[in-house]
Parts: sequence; structure tokens; C-alpha cells
Amino acid sequence: MKAFLLAAAAMIAFSCGAKDLKVLMIGNSLSQSVLAYLPKLAEAAPDCKLKLGQAMIGGCTFEHHCKVFEQAEQDPACKPYWTNLRLDPRNPKNHQANLKELLTAEKWDIVTIQQGSHQSWKAETFGSDADKLIAIIRKYAPQAEIVVHQTWAYRSDDPRIAPKNPAWKFGQKEMYNRLTANYINLAKRYNFRIIPVGYAIQISREKSPLKFRNYDPALLDTLNFPDLPNQAGDVVGNIHWRKSRKTGEMEIRRDTFHLNCRGKYLQGCTWFLFLFHKKAEDVKFIPDEIGDKDAKFLLNCAEEAVNNFQQVKK
Repeated sequence: MKAFLLAAAAMIAFSCGAKDLKVLMIGNSLSQSVLAYLPKLAEAAPDCKLKLGQAMIGGCTFEHHCKVFEQAEQDPACKPYWTNLRLDPRNPKNHQANLKELLTAEKWDIVTIQQGSHQSWKAETFGSDADKLIAIIRKYAPQAEIVVHQTWAYRSDDPRIAPKNPAWKFGQKEMYNRLTANYINLAKRYNFRIIPVGYAIQISREKSPLKFRNYDPALLDTLNFPDLPNQAGDVVGNIHWRKSRKTGEMEIRRDTFHLNCRGKYLQGCTWFLFLFHKKAEDVKFIPDEIGDKDAKFLLNCAEEAVNNFQQVKK
């Protein structure tokens, strides 16, 4: 009860416009991308101060967070998380830590959680393991408000949701609907707020003047460096060439679920507007790799998502 009251008090403080925040993200590569632009967005706002910490294991699910926590409890040398925080001043190059260390490293105002994207559409994965992770956070960071980071549906050329013979037997829209329902149900269970990044991405897909067009996957086998298929119209995904460590030759790589630079900016703007209760007009940072008109479009999508996403009410 005490932890709940402290978290509620923190939520009230944020709703009144707190501008000095310490935020820890417990996640995976889909929270790693928040580090790209959110700190710069906060730095460009004269009345905002942000300390942003990351507790990251690639592809990590609620279940795995709980598993490695137990392992670290048994063996303190177990440090499975990559973090941007410097916990050992004697070894500044050390970026490994366990969850208890990260939760107690600062008096965090907010701790965010998210499901691994490959399980985000499965309602059964938002049960007991999510409860255990929340209990861990409440034990070691009782003052923090726990906030849900809504992840997103993959790009439509991902073979798991591709229009032709999707491995998961449904498409992009259904993936979005399922994961959104799961995040909302989790938030309702605990009266948590949600950072609506997945919703912002759906808005950008619907409103983009350029629509992403699927291609025959066999096309990738016919391309020669540096040719790539058209990828315009989505903030998710990046097909690129990379030199093979085995052969020394250039090979094409397909990423259909991480954010590209436009997506990272959209994500950063969504977090910034949500955390600091700002408006689009308050954003002063635009990265060099994104044009001003496109940045405005992405920022407007972020603002629409933050303003219109149905937050959980008491």
C-alpha cells in the first residue's frame, strides 16, 4: 500500500508538469532506440532535465527479466544487462549490471516496462511474469511510477506478418490490435500510464503521403551492392548492406521490426511529449538526417498519439 501511494504521488507530481526527471527503461532493443534522440530533445528544452538509464537485454521478455533476476540473486556476479549508466567509477568502460543494481542506482522517478516484441501479441505472456517484474520494481524502487512503453507492429514485409503466408497467420493491423489490447489490459490491472509509441507509428503509417509497398522477397536475391528495394513510407525497418565476417563480401540484411532514424525520432518525440507534458511547438531539436517538413510530420503524429490515446483512468 505504501508503494502504491508513493507511486500515485509521483504520478500527480508529473501531471503537474515536473521538468526534472530520472527515468529507467527496463527493456530490450525496442527501448534502446529511445536513447537516440530523447536525450537531445530534452537537452534542447531549457526547462527540462532528464537522466535516462537503460537496462537492456536483446529480445528480453517479462519471463526472461524475472529469470535473470533470480539468477543474479543467487550469483551477484551475474550481470546480464547492458546499461548506459556508469556504475563502477573505477571501470568506466563496464556497461554490465544486474537489475537490482540498476533499480537502486538512482532514486528513479519513472521506471518503464515493455514486453518482448515477438511475444507482445500473446495475451498469455502478460500475466504472472509481468506481475513478478512489477513486484521487483516496487521492492527496489518503491518511489518510482511504473509506466508501460507500448511497442509496435512490425513492418508489413516481415515474414511473420507478411501478406502472403504469414507465419503468425495474421497481418500488421491484427498484430497492432492484439499488442495494444495486451498493453491496455496490463495498464488497467495496475492503473499504469502508457507511452503510446505503437499508436504513434500506426498514425504515421495511416497519414504518410508515401505508403510502404511490399515487394517479392525473391527480389533481394537479385540485387547487387549498393542497390536496395524501395523502403519509403514506414518508420519501422531498414534493409541495408553489410560486409560478411565469414566471406568478406557485402551481403544484404533485412530488419523489419526495429525503428529506422525516422522511427527513432518519432519514438523520442512521443516520449518527450508524454514525460514532460509538452506540445509539438515546444520541440526545438531536429536531427540533421531528417528534413524539417518530415520532422514536423513525425512530431505531429507523436502529439496526436499522446493527446488521443486512451489512457487508463482511476
